Amino acid sequence: MAYPSLTRCLLDAVDRYCNPRSLMYKAGNRWESLSAAEMLRRIAGLSLALAELGVKPGDRVGLFSPNRPEWHIVDFAILGLGAINVPIYFNESPERMAYILNHSGTKVVITAGSEQARRLLACRERLGAVEQVIVAGAPPEIDGEVLRYETLIAAAGDVEVAAYRRHAAEVSAEQLATIIYTSGTTGEPKGVMLTHSNLSSNQTDSFRSHDYSPKDTAISFLPLAHVYERLMGYGYLFHGVTVAYVESMEQVPAALLEVRPTVGAGVPRFFEKLYGGILEKGHKATGWKRHVFEWGLGVAGKAVPWRAYGRPVPLLVKLKWVLADRLVYSKIRAALGGRVRGFISGGAPLARELTEFFWAVDVKIYPGYGLTETSPVVANNVPDANRVGSVGKPIPNVEVRIAEDGEILVRGPCVMRGYYQKPDETQNVLSADGWLRTGDIGHLDEDGFLYVTDRKKDLLKTAAGKFVAPQPIENLLKTSPLVLNAAVVGDKRKFVAALIVPQFASVEAKAREAGLEFASHAELAAHPWVHDLLAQEVKRLTAHLAQYETIKRFALLDQDFTFDNGGLTYTMKLKRRVIEQRYRDTIERLYADLEEPRPLPAEG
Repeated sequence: MAYPSLTRCLLDAVDRYCNPRSLMYKAGNRWESLSAAEMLRRIAGLSLALAELGVKPGDRVGLFSPNRPEWHIVDFAILGLGAINVPIYFNESPERMAYILNHSGTKVVITAGSEQARRLLACRERLGAVEQVIVAGAPPEIDGEVLRYETLIAAAGDVEVAAYRRHAAEVSAEQLATIIYTSGTTGEPKGVMLTHSNLSSNQTDSFRSHDYSPKDTAISFLPLAHVYERLMGYGYLFHGVTVAYVESMEQVPAALLEVRPTVGAGVPRFFEKLYGGILEKGHKATGWKRHVFEWGLGVAGKAVPWRAYGRPVPLLVKLKWVLADRLVYSKIRAALGGRVRGFISGGAPLARELTEFFWAVDVKIYPGYGLTETSPVVANNVPDANRVGSVGKPIPNVEVRIAEDGEILVRGPCVMRGYYQKPDETQNVLSADGWLRTGDIGHLDEDGFLYVTDRKKDLLKTAAGKFVAPQPIENLLKTSPLVLNAAVVGDKRKFVAALIVPQFASVEAKAREAGLEFASHAELAAHPWVHDLLAQEVKRLTAHLAQYETIKRFALLDQDFTFDNGGLTYTMKLKRRVIEQRYRDTIERLYADLEEPRPLPAEG
C-alpha cells in the first residue's frame, strides 16, 4: 500500500478542515489560538527562510523546543524542503545535545523559548557543523547572536504559501523525514531513521478506528521530541483536531480544567500519579465525604466486570454505580475537564488494575504498544476492539510474531530504515526480510491481542536461575494508595527485593490516626511503623505471585524517581541502571544477610 508524505497529509487536512483554532497555547493567563491558515502561513515563511539559508533536501535541521505551536510549524517547514528534522528533548543535557547535533551533522538549529536558547548557546562552541541558530522568543541578551524566528515568518503571504505547496508536492514519501535519537540509559544514543512513509503509514493505520474530528480538542503534554507524542500530534492535525500545547507536566492539572480536552495521550506514570492524586484527595476528606468516597471505590471494584469487560453483574451493582457516578466518579472526570472521551496510553505497559479502575469510573483508557523504531505504534486498543490487560491487536498492515524466547518481532511499513551511521547496530535488530527484534517479551492470545511482559534486558535472573519480570510487580505495588513508585531489584541475587517510594500524604494521614507525626519525608521513610505498614501492603498485593517473584525485603526512599534526579527517562520510565547505581549501598544492605531474609510481618 502506498502512503503519502507528511506534508501532503498536512496540506490535505488544512484544505479539508480549515480549523479556525488549530493550535492553542497559553500566553500569560489566557489561552490563544492559531487558525490552520495562519499555521500554514508561518510554515511557508519559515520554510522559505530556511531555503534562503541554504537548507536543501537531505540536510539535517535540529529542533529544540518544549510543546508549543512552533514545534509543529518548524517541523513542517523542514519537511516541506525535503530536509530532515532532528528533534532534541527540551530538557536535554548539554553533552547529549552536542553529541546528537554533531553526530547527525546538523546544519541549522531552531529553538523556542528563552531557557532553551540559553542552554543551546551555552554549548554553541561545541557544535562544529551548525551554521545558524534560529530562536523563537529570543531573550534580549542574546538577540544579536541568533536569527529571530518572528522576523523570518513576518512577511510570508500567499506567494510563499503557494511556493511551499509546490515544494511540498515534490517531497517523496520514501524520503527520510527525521532522525530521532533514543534516550537509552547506557552507551551512545542511536539515531532512528524514519521516512515520511514510516510515519504517515503509522498515523493512517493506528488512527483508523479512532473517531477523531474537528469537534475534538487534544491536550499535548508529552515531549514532542519523542515519536509517541509526535505521532499523536500528526493524527490530531490530520483529522482537524484542535491541539492545546502544555509546556510542562506541572501545568497539566490546570490545563485540563481550562482547555477541557476530549482526547489525549499519556504514559503509565501519568495515570499512576492521577490515580494516586484521586486516592490522596479522597482519603484527606473527613466524615460523610470520606465515607461516600470509600463506598464509591467499593462500588467501582464490584462494577469492574461490567464496566471494563462487558460481563453481567447484578442489577443492584448497576443501580449503586449510577448513584456512585453522581456522587464520586463525576467529580473525578470533572478534574479532567469533564469532556474526556478517552485517553491513549503508551510508552510502557499500564497495570491491568489501573486500567480497570479508570474504566470502572468511566474514564476510558486505551493502552497501546510501540517503540521509536516502529514509528511507533505496533498494536493498540480501540473502541471497537478493546481488551483490558492487553496492548490491543496489531494495527492494519503490521505483522507481529513471537520468537522462541518470547521476544516480540515486528514487520510492516512503519519499521525504521535503520540507525543513522550505525550499520552493525542496525543489522543486530533488523533482519534481511524486514523483521525487527523489539527487545520486548510478550505473547499473543487466541484472539490476536498482544500482551507485553517486560523489556528483555530488564528481566531479572535470580541466583536460582528463575527469570522475574520486574515491571508487572512494580505496577502491582503502585496500585496501592500508600505507594507512589517502586523499583524491583534482584538480578543474580538469592531473592527479589524492592526500592519503594511511599505516597507521603496518604502515609502521613494513616500515621496521624495512629498518633504519629513526622518532621520530614526522610524521618517518615526511616520509621519502623511506616515500614511495617508498607510491609502489609506489599504482602497483600503480591500474595498471588510465585514464591521466587515475591518481595522478601524492601527499602523505603524519601524522594521519588524523577527526570531531574536521573531516575526517569523523558517518557517517565525507570532508568534501572542509574537507580541501581545511585542506591547501590541501600540495595547491598537489603542483601546483607543472605541466609535468612527477615520475613514480612503477618497481617494484623
